[in-house]
Amino acid sequence: MKKSPTLIAILNNIRSRENVGSIFRTADATGVLKLFLCGITPRPPHEKISKTALGAENFIEWEYQKQISRVIKNLKDKGFYIIALETKNKAGNIFKTTIKKKNIALVVGSEVKGISKEIIKKADKILKIPMRGKKESLNVAVAFGVAVYALLKI
Repeated sequence: MKKSPTLIAILNNIRSRENVGSIFRTADATGVLKLFLCGITPRPPHEKISKTALGAENFIEWEYQKQISRVIKNLKDKGFYIIALETKNKAGNIFKTTIKKKNIALVVGSEVKGISKEIIKKADKILKIPMRGKKESLNVAVAFGVAVYALLKI
């Protein structure tokens, strides 16, 4: 059986505590090793995070870092391949991409603004989830779940 890559996630400027809680829960379900909460992203302990996470925030390692740039630099120095999940036209289809790296860091951004151009430039690869409807994106927590399953090929 093929071994799944090691996956770490970076949440940057997520506004909703419920989305953060949902991401903790999905991270626990999929074996994500660690979450970096950056910028204005809410962090535990908080009632709304706990309600959505159902306690997963107690099992997933997490760390708050104000500056996402430092997190990305440190992870790159440790050999992580940085993937930005975005809706931009230059982004590749996440379902048609093969990642051969063993250590992956997935970046998800603000529910409204997405990931900044500065951070996009630091990513090794930009991927998107193809959309069929009129809306151009999914809720960030839902998109995170789809992306993690696609990357880990679970």
